[in-house]
Amino acid sequence: MAVLVAGAPAWAHHSFVAAYDTRQPVELRGTINKVLLQNPHSWFYIDVKDADGKVEEWAFEAGTPSGMIRNGYKPGIIKSGAEVTIKGFRAKDASQKRGMLRELIMADGTVYGLFGPK
Repeated sequence: MAVLVAGAPAWAHHSFVAAYDTRQPVELRGTINKVLLQNPHSWFYIDVKDADGKVEEWAFEAGTPSGMIRNGYKPGIIKSGAEVTIKGFRAKDASQKRGMLRELIMADGTVYGLFGPK
């Protein structure tokens, strides 16, 4: 019983359904401004122009560095200034400019499934 109780916080931490709405896919084109490869989850920050041309920063949560490498990512390959398209799911709180990353598509068409299978 103690193991189940002790495991609950870790399970809750990894419950992406609590933070992201898988019924609200998002696809954005923008420019990478920062990549943070860190545990437990990495982050990709992109600058996206809104309908009025104003730049907004979006943050996309990805997998662990080791999981991303298993999916074909090589550290340092995506640099600040790179033009990308990101596909994922929005945060449940639509006022937040963040999401869960599913695919990152480079300008040359290279696709990285950074948070699991494509």
